[in-house]
Amino acid sequence: MALPTVELRPLTRADFPLLCRWLAEPLVARWWAHDSSPEAVERDFGPSLDGEDVTALLVGEVDGRPVGLVQLYPIGAHPEYVEELAPVCEVPPGALSIDYLVGEPDARGRGVGAGLIAAAVARGFADHPGASDVLVPVAAGNVASWRALQRAGATWYAAGEMAPDNPADPRDHVVHRFTRPALL
Repeated sequence: MALPTVELRPLTRADFPLLCRWLAEPLVARWWAHDSSPEAVERDFGPSLDGEDVTALLVGEVDGRPVGLVQLYPIGAHPEYVEELAPVCEVPPGALSIDYLVGEPDARGRGVGAGLIAAAVARGFADHPGASDVLVPVAAGNVASWRALQRAGATWYAAGEMAPDNPADPRDHVVHRFTRPALL
């Protein structure tokens, strides 16, 4: 079955109320464990919108309806992340990573997550021509997330311990990898 087409557009501050709602949605809150207050959303996402952080914040839309969020960033821009990821797997020079969520409950279970991921990876390779890889660590217990990664074309790359997004989770993570397609 083909993945749904997900269009990406930049997140704006006008989207912050929507993002607050998504972060408070129980399944998102389970895996993101992020404060959903307006103050926290401004504190954590505002710097990227202001150009103070290299993370691209993108809203995924299906048929014009916002359904999810993607954060896209070069791993090397966050030395603490490289330090945490390096014992688990090789981090190729210029590698990117993504974080994602499907915030609308009725959009889940329809391939939207995989479509969102595929769109984000394509955007990452387009925006970062020197990047050859996208590495995505996911808590081992978040099976739906890593299945969406695989459906979007990722391959299993490594497994190891990393700090979980939700302190209630074990440190076990699975890292998936997308490799830039070779030009024919």
